[in-house]
Amino acid sequence: MENKEENVLHLRDYRAGFVSIIGKPNVGKSTLMNVLVGERMSIITSKAQTTRHRIMGILNGRHEDIPFQLVYSDTPGVVKPAYKLHDSMMTFVKGSLEDADVVLFVAEIGEKAADHEVTPLLIRTDAPVVLVLNKIDLSDEETVNRKIAEWEEAIQPAAIIPISALLNANIQTLFDAVITRLPFHPPYFEEDELTDKPERFFASEIIREKIFLNYRQEIPYSSEVVVTEFKEKEDIIVIRAEILVERKSQKGIIIGEKGEMLKKVGTQARQDLEAFFGKKVFLESHVKVEPDWRSKENKLRQFGYGE
Repeated sequence: MENKEENVLHLRDYRAGFVSIIGKPNVGKSTLMNVLVGERMSIITSKAQTTRHRIMGILNGRHEDIPFQLVYSDTPGVVKPAYKLHDSMMTFVKGSLEDADVVLFVAEIGEKAADHEVTPLLIRTDAPVVLVLNKIDLSDEETVNRKIAEWEEAIQPAAIIPISALLNANIQTLFDAVITRLPFHPPYFEEDELTDKPERFFASEIIREKIFLNYRQEIPYSSEVVVTEFKEKEDIIVIRAEILVERKSQKGIIIGEKGEMLKKVGTQARQDLEAFFGKKVFLESHVKVEPDWRSKENKLRQFGYGE
């Protein structure tokens, strides 16, 4: 009997749980995740649909003297699928909602609550939903208050927290709202773990971010980065990557005249890789045509989308 009571007491001495960050594309989910975890885990660009996977960021600490482990999931923006790739992205979103202990539903200050694409997905969770009204730096107090009332009526969330992820405004209030809603539970991961993704995943994401930043129109959405080699030596990391595109004309655009564009992407990626891994990096990139990869199930599985 004594042992059973001790276990209950021990359980109440630790909070741990999964926090799913969901919302439409480009509302600031990845910026928020990076701010909350304190590490750059998710790639951030001004283009929509940058995040394609469910990326977990693990944060350990103490809150009001109780140790905690928060497992954040940054998910792809909710879209109406146009490719099998989009179907897979939406599967990641739905899976993260089913696991969630707390849901952070991120909406921009300008979004309308009525007929919002994300609200039908909320039936997939019994977890408390904290509505995060992001980008309040682009608004005024009257509009913020009006939006809070509008969302309160539409979905009756557990809490509504207006923030600016970019300016770090109200992040502590949001953090407190999440922590106090976490269940009492032992940690799920070792304390020194930061994410569920391997190093080569982050290498490919950093290279892919540079493609989003340097090319326009369809190129970023038609491309994928596969790291074919990741060797860590004592003084350097050797990374070889393939940039996949769907058409031959796209390959020419990625490479650019005399290879200048590919060289630019490579230089920018290498600088960020060295900052991320804290070590010198040798990066070699090649461009390969993989016709219609976004619509091929076997290719999507190969690239980690079909789990």
